[in-house]
Amino acid sequence: MKLAVVILNWNGKELLEQFIPSVIAYSKEADIYVADNASSDDSVEFLKTNFPQVQIIQNTINGGYAKGYNDALKHIEADVFCLLNSDIEVTPNWLSPIISEFKSNPNTAIIQPKILDFKKKTHFEYAGAAGGFIDKYGYPYCRGRIFDTIEKDHGQYDDTTSIFWASGACLFIRKSVFESLNGFDESYFAHFEEIDLCWRAFNAGYFSKFVGTSTVYHVGGATLNALNPKKTYLNFRNSLFTITKNAEGFLFRIIVTRLIFDGIAGLKFLLGFKFLHFSAILKAHFSFYHHLNRLLKQRKQLPKKKNYFETQSIVWSYFIKNRRHF
Repeated sequence: MKLAVVILNWNGKELLEQFIPSVIAYSKEADIYVADNASSDDSVEFLKTNFPQVQIIQNTINGGYAKGYNDALKHIEADVFCLLNSDIEVTPNWLSPIISEFKSNPNTAIIQPKILDFKKKTHFEYAGAAGGFIDKYGYPYCRGRIFDTIEKDHGQYDDTTSIFWASGACLFIRKSVFESLNGFDESYFAHFEEIDLCWRAFNAGYFSKFVGTSTVYHVGGATLNALNPKKTYLNFRNSLFTITKNAEGFLFRIIVTRLIFDGIAGLKFLLGFKFLHFSAILKAHFSFYHHLNRLLKQRKQLPKKKNYFETQSIVWSYFIKNRRHF
């Protein structure tokens, strides 16, 4: 099995300097690539000088995570791609359990390892934790992280199990599956594109897995942190995009409920004097309405599959029933 670890970079020289040595040291089973998204710093020159064993693909524009990977992966021959954030530290033997799972189970298309917090290594990291799920209104959550409640890792998720979505921070996918799904939806730019990809994979009959015997440490927020209104805009907009394209069932009811919940979130931002975030939600909704016709056309073209939702709302379980753990 030929494996390619592909790190997307945009003006991330310092991150590459800090984290790529661990990738090189512990990824002997893989070819290592850096896909540069038209950086304006000296990332590429730094790599050529200090890490000549790393292969470089230079994209002509910064198309974000989605287009950046779509463009770069066209130039890579491999059986499996590992899409790895530039702010991740990998660990010894992180690839072996992943490769073993792919070899043992041909129906496994997508895999995520255990993602712990680089800044607090005893705990899971927000973006992915121990594998992603989604509720009946399209809200994502993880084993080990529900909303802002993040669990300490004491081995409770050291298993291999089916999940609904894998984190884009460290996502393994068979090349054949990535190509059959036409890659990421480039209109997303960044955020939620991995959930959309995994949802489309699920609807097409593929399986996503979590492999808890493989561990990486993620800094998180290195490109867009949670305080950035652009992240708020992309998360709210792209979430609506994803539901509209992929959700099986009575779409109108799901969307209306989501818009109400989004309004409540916007009111919370407004009361907290976070006016830019409130504005970001409004802009996200207007962008959603603008793209609705295209999204509905995509919806008609994509297969749908039942039984991917939890029976309850994660918002209701978390905020009303006070359930904090998976």
